[in-house]
Amino acid sequence: MSKKSEGTIRLPQAIALYIGAVLGSGILIVPGLAAQMAGPASLTDWGMMLILVLPLSMCMAFLAQKYPHAGGVSHFVTLAFGSAFGNLVGWFFLMSIPIGAPVAALTGAGYLCSALNLSANAQIIAASVILLFAVVLNYIGMRFAGKVQVGVVVGIICVLLLAIVGAIPNMERENFQPFMPHGITSVGFASTILFWCFIGWEAVSHLSEEFVNPKKDVMKATVIAAVLIGILYFATAVAVVGTKSYGHVSQASLVIIAEKAFGPFGGILIGFVSLLICLATVIAYIGAASRLAYSLALNGYAPKWFSIQSKKFATPKGGLFFLTLCFTAVMGMYALHIYTLTELIQLPNATFLLTYLSGCAAGVVLFKKQKQQFLISFISLLATIIMFLFVGKAIIYPLIIVLFFTAYHVLAKRGSVFLKRKRDTGKVEKYHIK
Repeated sequence: MSKKSEGTIRLPQAIALYIGAVLGSGILIVPGLAAQMAGPASLTDWGMMLILVLPLSMCMAFLAQKYPHAGGVSHFVTLAFGSAFGNLVGWFFLMSIPIGAPVAALTGAGYLCSALNLSANAQIIAASVILLFAVVLNYIGMRFAGKVQVGVVVGIICVLLLAIVGAIPNMERENFQPFMPHGITSVGFASTILFWCFIGWEAVSHLSEEFVNPKKDVMKATVIAAVLIGILYFATAVAVVGTKSYGHVSQASLVIIAEKAFGPFGGILIGFVSLLICLATVIAYIGAASRLAYSLALNGYAPKWFSIQSKKFATPKGGLFFLTLCFTAVMGMYALHIYTLTELIQLPNATFLLTYLSGCAAGVVLFKKQKQQFLISFISLLATIIMFLFVGKAIIYPLIIVLFFTAYHVLAKRGSVFLKRKRDTGKVEKYHIK
């Protein structure tokens, strides 16, 4: 930024940002889906993911710790493979958020409205309020947004633990038998959807420059968040299987668990916590994307107005304005039934995964002389490559981004040459390239 980003994020805020970015709406849905696919054997998938989440998270932590920068993964990839590829990866992440954030907001608002028997219009209004609130928080700055995030995440953890503890009296041993009703291949298929519950570590890397003490706090926050998230996911999965709260099409398993434990009030409680879960995710991702937009503009790979900074708060006002325009367009298309929520969800999958894959590849290159960091980056790279094989039609979205990025890059180069020629003739005042 025009002035170097001020360190405002301390360890508690860092932990909350990581948990908010990773612990998304998946905890409401995925434990039930995995149990439906593989039965009680899905718990082995969760156990494996508890082990795998450490290298996945630590790869990004090592990079953010050594190379703190607003560009996040884009910056790491630039250091490893050059500016063109690095900034393309930046656009992959940046263009994931205009869709991913509204999807998260609509999901959280949908659960709350369902619990309170509110209309579809109420869902759209609530989702819009979530997005606006997150944008305003990020405009004010991460010192305040981080404190709000801490409160939100503490509330989420308390309610989830309450639901899990409340499920214990309803657990029955026979619900864990047969352990593998659909065969060993079902365990493999179930593991693919679990992976998405542990993506999000790359988002906070964009905020690493604003850590008060990045060399110490990035790794501490990552490990603490990874352990807490792993415990919450595994405990939720055990509760889902133990109470056999899966196989229901109309409701999330966590809602069913809460209703069994606390009656209708439990469903309403989970409705509110789902709103908080999605709010926490949106705050973290908008913060990351706005700072990335700023970084791309400084590097000449995005319009200059992306780098406009708030004079009062020293926050990326241009990036936040761009995201607000995108959110307005996406929410408008959803309200007009041009796209369904299911269709929107599918679009950013490949771009999120390509961002993570590229970051892991950068770790392999940048840490080739450091054995521990290299091994962790290599394991993470293999995991993301395997998962990328399952993206399917979602690959179309990043391909469109590549086309636009290439066209913009070519036009920007031509414009730069044109401007230089006019400057040499002393007539630059007549020509202004935006």
